[in-house]
Amino acid sequence: MISDTKSQLRGRPDDPGRSGAVAVACLRRSGPALVLASSLALAGEAAATPARFHFNIPAKARSEALIDLGVQARVTLGGASSCPGRSQTVVGVLTLRQALQAVTAGACRFEVLDNATVSIRPARATRAWAAVERSPAAAPPPVLAAPAIDSVIVTATKRPTRLGAAAGGLSVIGAARLRDAGAIDTTSISQQTAGFITTNLGAARNKIMLRGLSDGTFTGRTQQTVGTYLDNIPLTYNAPDPDLRLIDVDRVEILRGPQGALYGGGSLSGVYRIVSAKPVLDERSGSVLAGAAVTESGSPSSRLEGVVNLPVVAGRAALRLAAYSDVDGGYVDDVNLRLSNVDRTTRTGGRAALAVALDPEWSIQLSGVRQDLHATDSQYTTPSLGGQRRANQVRETHDNVLEQGAVTVTGAGGWGRFVSSTGYVRHRFASRFDATAALNGAGGDAVDVGLFDEASKVRLLVEDAVLSSPDTDRFRWLFGLYGLASLEDSDGELRARTFFEPSRLIYLEARRDRRRELALYGETAYDLGGGWTASLGGRAFSSEVHTTSSVEAPAPGQSRALDRKARFTGVSPKFSLQRTWSGGLVYLLTSEGYRSGGFNSGGLIAPSTLRGSFKPDHLRNYEIGASLRPGHGRMILRTALFHDVWTDIQTDQYLSSGLSYTANVGDGRNTGLEVEATVLAAPGLILDANALFNRPRLSKVNPNFASAAQSELPGVPDVSAGLMARYERTLAQARRLVLTSELDYVGRSRLTFDRRLSPSMGGYVTGRLSAELVGRDWSWTLAVTNPANASSDTFAYGNPFSFGQVRQVTPLRPRTWSLVVFRMF
Repeated sequence: MISDTKSQLRGRPDDPGRSGAVAVACLRRSGPALVLASSLALAGEAAATPARFHFNIPAKARSEALIDLGVQARVTLGGASSCPGRSQTVVGVLTLRQALQAVTAGACRFEVLDNATVSIRPARATRAWAAVERSPAAAPPPVLAAPAIDSVIVTATKRPTRLGAAAGGLSVIGAARLRDAGAIDTTSISQQTAGFITTNLGAARNKIMLRGLSDGTFTGRTQQTVGTYLDNIPLTYNAPDPDLRLIDVDRVEILRGPQGALYGGGSLSGVYRIVSAKPVLDERSGSVLAGAAVTESGSPSSRLEGVVNLPVVAGRAALRLAAYSDVDGGYVDDVNLRLSNVDRTTRTGGRAALAVALDPEWSIQLSGVRQDLHATDSQYTTPSLGGQRRANQVRETHDNVLEQGAVTVTGAGGWGRFVSSTGYVRHRFASRFDATAALNGAGGDAVDVGLFDEASKVRLLVEDAVLSSPDTDRFRWLFGLYGLASLEDSDGELRARTFFEPSRLIYLEARRDRRRELALYGETAYDLGGGWTASLGGRAFSSEVHTTSSVEAPAPGQSRALDRKARFTGVSPKFSLQRTWSGGLVYLLTSEGYRSGGFNSGGLIAPSTLRGSFKPDHLRNYEIGASLRPGHGRMILRTALFHDVWTDIQTDQYLSSGLSYTANVGDGRNTGLEVEATVLAAPGLILDANALFNRPRLSKVNPNFASAAQSELPGVPDVSAGLMARYERTLAQARRLVLTSELDYVGRSRLTFDRRLSPSMGGYVTGRLSAELVGRDWSWTLAVTNPANASSDTFAYGNPFSFGQVRQVTPLRPRTWSLVVFRMF
């Protein structure tokens, strides 16, 4: 018997040149699966034999056995919950395909997409239907529980790892749960996991904050504290979250805390990673979805999407395409413009991926993404006007276009694993604001209309190459090389209109930021014995920024030019100690994060010496955590107690003119407890709960921000929590009924660091109810969001040019009913 638990979870590749004979040992009992494993091994090919692995998978539910298989073979495996029933013991030296055949035993299908990815699919619907027809008197099958939260393999740690087997705050939301929750964008993700908070300025205009670590609620020149990734490529640097549509997604992974040892981009407080579904070789399949929704006192909404998977070369290449078109109807009325439901948002886009298996060890994937988002107006209101109303002089439009192309080369074998990801991102976004209030409050001549238009065009070229050792050794390592070259062109123009002067220039800036970043990162781990593992890693980096700016500001403003450069270097270490046993793990972890500094150029007059630049900031994270499976596997619990020390916090703020700048507000501290749990409460009933309790505060204030003394960090509440219940029942004729209810609480927080003048927001409860009828290859879903029709303030901001003069409130979207029809083929 193998006594070390971690050894049971790691496959040992055998010599590819040895014969197909299998040594079978440590067997508790014989059975069909074991016989199948032995016979398959004896029939192994004599030439060009694929890599073989030593498998030790005890008898258990097939979904859990498949997860063990994926970890032991070091492959990413998706859809394990699609395989019902219980597998028998499988032990021996097998190829990946042989082990999959032994575990699945015909209960489900599998497809080896490439040397590092496996997709598990339900058995053919026609076969399942025929079985039901042949046995009409048979008892209905038992209700199957939804997959547990950690019944997945994650790759956010840069190694295929079972969730709950690695130190750190890691959460995964699988495709099934995304579907149950109706989650299609970043905002809906925030309700599914602990401490994931977003602002609510509007689609593709928001910031993500994790673990209460907020550098402010506004977006500007600072690098985002949370890195947003599509597979292995970052989508942004300092731009707002692009709100990429979650279509044909395998899962979403959230890592908390500084991630420099695993991600060369050096995300300060965490990573939000979207993992797309991969092309499936030798399968022709697809799906379509159509939906419609009605919002009380608002315009109707619609949703249309399609996915298709096509084989290109038998056994070698496949193409996967996804496309969508969404319309979110508006619900805000503008009384000045005499328009109703002004805040309509349309989002169209698609993704294409071509996967090619070069040989048993190497594969390549080419992918491309484009999303176009247009908002006809902003979504904040003015409470004094009553209801969902405000009074502007112009419509505040927003456009956001994201394009990304990527090439990923993957190799895996007995020598280890290599992944090279090269990506190019082009991100264009533009907004218009009503600046009338700011110009009329500046003391000059009165204006009829003030307009501020800003536009940015960002280009990112990214390379991330990772080489990792086999998981068989007591000492394991992972090293990565990361490079980024970015070019951002941003323009801002402020104009005034009067009856006598249709267009008068107040301010015009053209700015360009060039950034070059190179980082070497990695992590090593050593098994100490007795289930203990020590890990040491870090990130060494060099970053260069070159900023040029040209400002035209007629008197009393100051026209000027700027040309400045800076270089930043450093090392961010990481250390962890964990103990793993059959019931879970506990760990200690410390890590550090870092953001480079930069320059300010905006404003009607030149920035002062104090405001001409901003310094780097630095975060130190300490945490103790555990991932446990009490109650004989009926409950999965993840919890972490953390303490963060943040020095020289960078923050984006606004001048009285409404123009933005960046500064270091001071030092901060946050101590908190996060909890996530999944409970099988009854047959067919799964409860998912999450909560964050923390105290994010400023501990030392920059004298230039004296008003921020004793302030909490803005935009993040002390308490947030969520609860989701899912009940599934099998009906006649192979149909299922799935009922889902969701309840979410967001505590109170303040908008800015100035606690004397900052408005309060949050302190509300919202939710969602849904009923889904599922057939062989179709489903109908009826849902209602915000069923209580609450109008609580989710974000006390919408326009920097009237902020402070007029109270701004962003209410919850009114009660919305939706119907979605889904069909597979």
